[in-house]
Amino acid sequence: MKFMKALSCATVLAGCVFSSASAADMTVGFSQIGSESGWRAAETTVTKQEAEKRGIDLKFADAQQKQENQIKALRSFIAQGVDAIFVAPVVATGWDEVLGEAKDASIPVILLDRTVDADKSLYMTAVTSDLVHEGNVAGKWLVDTTAGKPCNVVELQGTTGSSPAIDRKKGFEEALKGHDNLKIVRSQTGDFTRTKGKEVMESFLKAENGGKNICALYAHNDDMAVGAIQAIKEAGLKPGKDILVVSIDAVPDIFKAMAAGEANATVELTPNMAGPAFDALAAFKKDGKEPPKWIQTESKLYTQADDPQKVYDAKKGLGY
Repeated sequence: MKFMKALSCATVLAGCVFSSASAADMTVGFSQIGSESGWRAAETTVTKQEAEKRGIDLKFADAQQKQENQIKALRSFIAQGVDAIFVAPVVATGWDEVLGEAKDASIPVILLDRTVDADKSLYMTAVTSDLVHEGNVAGKWLVDTTAGKPCNVVELQGTTGSSPAIDRKKGFEEALKGHDNLKIVRSQTGDFTRTKGKEVMESFLKAENGGKNICALYAHNDDMAVGAIQAIKEAGLKPGKDILVVSIDAVPDIFKAMAAGEANATVELTPNMAGPAFDALAAFKKDGKEPPKWIQTESKLYTQADDPQKVYDAKKGLGY
């Protein structure tokens, strides 16, 4: 194993710590959630590209949206003696034991895109956006757009228990506080997929007078929004006009919908979490200094005023 312990685990008060080594090449294990969305596929592509650019041997494992598969993958990486582990955790809880095993093996773990509810000493850093801020940006856009007019909102949540679902909901609700014209009347998980987004939106439309009682849709990701847009159209309504659509991720297909006038706004989540993660790992390898516990990426609001067709064309070349 190329990363060695700076202090022995037998030194009880010091505990197990990570340190650097001088090997030229690295092997990194990457446990990805799956491919439930265009954004997730782009993150996988970009991570592989970033590894290849740096000459890093990337061992990739697709968890198919199951935490038990991720835990198995992490244990496999530990057994193989990789130099580091990247993980995009499917849910926030249940990681202490396996992360403790990685720490005992002196293998640093970096979280990508999502966080975990665990002792921060069990991972080196988390490269994520501010998920609460993302939801807040989406909510503020809706507050400004409705300008005090009554508006019933339906919400498509992400995977139950995942940090994006928890935090994007929290940020959105915070933005709506004090604006009594805005009311969330329906909220249900669409599991971050287009299929579920369409299915749940169909149920919302039926429950709310064929959609006539719905003013806006807030989706925790673009893929669910794209599925919901199809449901709205099939119900005989005009998405983007009869029902405002705001979502998060900024994948190409939402810009296609925006260009067609069928979506109104999206908050960008960059798929390049691996670049900053590899940079932090390289710096650690060089001088042994650990990065901050959180490396924040930028979140940007896009609307129909931002030439969505141009953005769509540019993003199609980024691995989505």
